[in-house]
Amino acid sequence: MSKLKIAIQKSGRLSEKSIALLEECGLKFPNGGGKLITESSNFPVEILFLRDDDIPQYVEQNVAHIGIIGENVFLESEKKITIVEKLNFSSCRLSLAVPKETDYEGLTFFNNKKVATSYPNILGSYFRENGINATVEVISGSVEIAPGIGLADGICDIVSSGSTLLSNGLKEVETVLKSQAVLVSNQNLDEEIQSVLNKLLFRIRSVQKARENKYILLNTPNNQLEKIIGILPGMNSPTILPLAKEGWSSLHSVISEEKFWDIIDELKEAGAEGILVVPIEKMIL
Repeated sequence: MSKLKIAIQKSGRLSEKSIALLEECGLKFPNGGGKLITESSNFPVEILFLRDDDIPQYVEQNVAHIGIIGENVFLESEKKITIVEKLNFSSCRLSLAVPKETDYEGLTFFNNKKVATSYPNILGSYFRENGINATVEVISGSVEIAPGIGLADGICDIVSSGSTLLSNGLKEVETVLKSQAVLVSNQNLDEEIQSVLNKLLFRIRSVQKARENKYILLNTPNNQLEKIIGILPGMNSPTILPLAKEGWSSLHSVISEEKFWDIIDELKEAGAEGILVVPIEKMIL
């Protein structure tokens, strides 16, 4: 069987989380040791460790069939590749920032100003869409120092916590793009490689679904069963088991963690006791 070639960032947080995702999908492979290529021992996959900015080109040219990159890298590259799955990790934002003493009253501030960035394509499109006439100064690395040395009036850069901006005397003023890790694919995969990709996507989606949901167990008096079932959204119908204590049952279901926190008080008021919320390793629908 042909091997699916996956390109991931060779180092950094995105690399670590990409490897963790593949391992959660059951793939086993050696890592570390400075290797740039490795193979899974139990799945037809070959992993290429590359610079993140190079991955879109490798995928477009079919050197790698798929890649895991930030959505910001995908958009900035403008390569003919396709997002096949959003992965819900490595979230960040691409933001505009100006010196903290600047009197900023809105996006029109940037008219006739210079803005330094490593993302000229994304920023250029954003300014055009909003009718802003600004000069984009392209810098690779250390964008935050541009206003301080007189190169630009503001910057556009990736922001996670905002601490780097603050330490360089800048304040965030506009969000240009919200980004997360995405799985991108060559647009012309052959049938055999597409089949392997579909199997991997099935595993990825099972892992993601498990992360979003929790297994819930609770005890309830039988006379409150219908009320609690009505409160508790589940996959289909909850499992109900009798308890040794007469008149009581144990109810088991699956619920999104977000919804659980919205209804916990309702469950308790309806008489639910001994509520347990348990992580799910995999979830197959």
